[in-house]
Amino acid sequence: MGLFDFFKKDKESKEQQESLDKGLEKSKTSFFDQLSKAVVGKATVDEAVLDDLESVLVHADVGIETTVKVIDRIEKRVARDKYVSTSELDRILREEIAGLLDGNSGATGSRAILDRADSPGHPFVIMVVGVNGVGKTTTIGKLAHRFHSAGKKVVLGAADTFRAAAVDQLIIWGQRVGVPVISHGMNTDPASVAYDAVQKGVEMGADVVIIDTAGRLHNKVNLMNELSKIKRVMQKVLPDAPHEVLLVLDGSTGQNAFLQAKEFTKATEVTALAITKLDGTAKGGVVIGISDQFNIPVRYIGVGEKMTDLQLFDRHTYVNSLFSKK
Repeated sequence: MGLFDFFKKDKESKEQQESLDKGLEKSKTSFFDQLSKAVVGKATVDEAVLDDLESVLVHADVGIETTVKVIDRIEKRVARDKYVSTSELDRILREEIAGLLDGNSGATGSRAILDRADSPGHPFVIMVVGVNGVGKTTTIGKLAHRFHSAGKKVVLGAADTFRAAAVDQLIIWGQRVGVPVISHGMNTDPASVAYDAVQKGVEMGADVVIIDTAGRLHNKVNLMNELSKIKRVMQKVLPDAPHEVLLVLDGSTGQNAFLQAKEFTKATEVTALAITKLDGTAKGGVVIGISDQFNIPVRYIGVGEKMTDLQLFDRHTYVNSLFSKK
């Protein structure tokens, strides 16, 4: 890496950190306001403080199960250390939550995709699932930008053929990013679109093929059958496709995102998560809860509208940002 590349990389890293800090501003403001009220007038972390902390975590949409785990970890630490002051609580929380998420960070896997996508004729195929309105198609566009900016050849497949807006939106994203989009239009066979997209990826020596799919949960059996068919058809071109099934969730919906994750993990084998719209909510804790409870790596988080605001999720960076004070 040359000196210019080093400074460019350092600048990009700082810009991403600033974007993350800004995107989580509502979450951290809400959290610290509540945490301050929980410890006011207290010198040590006692049972009453832990009860209040439990309420704070639940309110931040960390989720009941994950909250219980965090509280249990802190109780054990307090018992071990004998004396823990309330001024240390945010640091302890930071360490324990990061430890809880150990192994569930998707950053390493995301970089591995870039490394893996170096075999001409054998593109890395990502099938993207999620209900309508979570930012699925936008996430695909931002993903395409990320890979394209890294020098990778990308093909998009508009297999959400039940919504004209989804097809048109993906085509617009393809034009913005500068990557081809395979589309058969609305009300066509999604599996056929996926097949042609993978075939196109093989023919042009693409590194990554990203397939959009319909986001309907009203009939889980139909959803399961449709996604299974898309997989089978793609495997006629590449037997091990898709290499990743990425579930996109709207972080601003809090507990509803948990329910969506539960339904989709039943309908298909989800291997990674992207959690969007974290900049518009005070529910940033949802990332912690979903990552912990479903034991599926959070690959990406969305913290803004810009193309670069879809970031790799790293548990330490995220937790440090969430718990950093202005």
